[in-house]
Amino acid sequence: MKFVVQRVNSASVTIDGKLYSSIGQGLLVLVGVGASDTREIADRYLNKLLHLRIFADENGKTNLSLEDVGGQLMLVSQFTLYANCRKGNRPSFIEAGDPQKAEELYLYLAQEAKKRVPVVKTGVFGADMKVNLENDGPFTILMDERLFEDK
Repeated sequence: MKFVVQRVNSASVTIDGKLYSSIGQGLLVLVGVGASDTREIADRYLNKLLHLRIFADENGKTNLSLEDVGGQLMLVSQFTLYANCRKGNRPSFIEAGDPQKAEELYLYLAQEAKKRVPVVKTGVFGADMKVNLENDGPFTILMDERLFEDK
């Protein structure tokens, strides 16, 4: 699993020229599901995401989580996070999860997030989406399998 986490002042998804969803202050997360991902892995990622202390406290230090600031969450599926560009110039996506399994895990993440975050919005799995955001900072974090490797 891979997440690209962006702290935002606002974000929105447009599909076919129509606004589909939007959030205010919070996190926009691009979600890539890999071939070997499971619900257990998704749970670990979600837990880590929701506890990231990347919002400023009263002293301007990044010490607060999404919950602490009452932030909103937007999850957007993005299989291209699994692009393999090692050979040639055309990316390979063989490491990305099977579309049916990936959609199930993406929807599972959204469902579980809604149990813990008051405002959770999504894109549409597999749709051609236009994603707009105002990155706050900018502050962007890549979360991938290295995050949970044993040392």
